[in-house]
Amino acid sequence: MRTEQQNASPDPEDPAGPAALSPAAAEQRGARRAVTVFPVLVLLAGVLGLLAPGTFAGGGEAVPYLLGVVMFCMGVTMTPQDFRGVAKRPWAVALGLVAHYVFMPGLGWLVAHALDLSPQLAAGVILVGCAPSGTASNVVTYLARGDVALSVSVATVSTVVAPLVTPPLTLLLAGEYLPVDAGSMVVDILKTVLLPVLAGLVVRLVASRLVTRALPVLPWLSALTIAVIVAVVVAGSADAIKSAAALVMLAVVLHNGLGLALGYGAGRLARLGEPSSRAMAFEVGMQNSGLAASLATAHFSPLAALPAAVFSVWHNVSGALAAAWLSRKKG
Repeated sequence: MRTEQQNASPDPEDPAGPAALSPAAAEQRGARRAVTVFPVLVLLAGVLGLLAPGTFAGGGEAVPYLLGVVMFCMGVTMTPQDFRGVAKRPWAVALGLVAHYVFMPGLGWLVAHALDLSPQLAAGVILVGCAPSGTASNVVTYLARGDVALSVSVATVSTVVAPLVTPPLTLLLAGEYLPVDAGSMVVDILKTVLLPVLAGLVVRLVASRLVTRALPVLPWLSALTIAVIVAVVVAGSADAIKSAAALVMLAVVLHNGLGLALGYGAGRLARLGEPSSRAMAFEVGMQNSGLAASLATAHFSPLAALPAAVFSVWHNVSGALAAAWLSRKKG
């Protein structure tokens, strides 16, 4: 879920009605609604996967393709302006990128050790930390009155470099728990993340008018697809959830909460200003948990994918709550 707030009208909820909205504003309104409903949708999907695991039997093989759909939608919403934003503020983007790939993997490792998680769960938590920025981070940044341009730039770069960064970080930090085939993981990320994003970007360039009409629908398509991923992941480890759910929830809350705080603190320490610091908070604390779930299922086990499934729900709940608080905070 992405936003083009920098191109939107000042009020996405224009009382003049949908017909009066620009395409960018219509997309933004759809994104805001989707990110609000998203946690509930994903929670329901998780409950369904838990109560009726047989319904999703064998669905693990479809997870990489489902993630490809999400990343294609992300690519379709990208514009050349996203990449120009990187060139305009290289220092801020570099800081966001380093903070994201240092804080979250490190926090994942620390949380796994502090809670003495089992090897499967520890590897899953660490893998979540090694994933790129979450697909809803820039929408939440918008709701928090943060620097959306910076948020989009950091999310874009973190996604593009994921094939080069996520596998070696996972090998370094999770290798003590489980064998990690970093080379195979690179290939999987290229196939399920980078290629779909590039394909979406190409479609946006060659069929811009058609894509513009479809933009308001894309956040919903992404939300529904991620919900299906969560249902499949939860179904695959339904038997283990009853005994591990509380511990995994604690790990996820700590991981996400500390990430949000450290991201915000890094922005303030670097004197980026309040709006940019808010963007940093969400770009560090919100992860592409769909990718983490896909990689965990493919390279570890369904149980290792459980932290990613829980993270998918929680980071959108915490993000929405933090955005609501920050939007009312002066700064």
